[in-house]
Amino acid sequence: MPIEVGGKTLETDEEGYLADISDWEPDVANSMARAEGIELTEAHWVILNILRDYYNEYQSAPAIRVLNKTIGKKVGKEKGNSKYVYELFPEGPAVQACKFAGLPKPTGCV
Repeated sequence: MPIEVGGKTLETDEEGYLADISDWEPDVANSMARAEGIELTEAHWVILNILRDYYNEYQSAPAIRVLNKTIGKKVGKEKGNSKYVYELFPEGPAVQACKFAGLPKPTGCV
């Protein structure tokens, strides 16, 4: 099911994850988020950038515990917890945040 972003048609899988992660750019994230009723704020972008950095280093999305620990190290312990991440991404870091970050659906995610 393709999506239209900035005059380009991008292929996605049946769940809306980009078929080609190299197609990702910030406008893609904004478009995906708006389609799900979310306006991305600076707080969202911090998480998305952490996810993208992690993926670029390890070629996989982090488990929630690893993500929380990384967030805590980068932006403070008060934000390095599941409650904070779920407030930003109600569907969860695997379902929404990875999708908005242009990453594949994490393995083990149903």
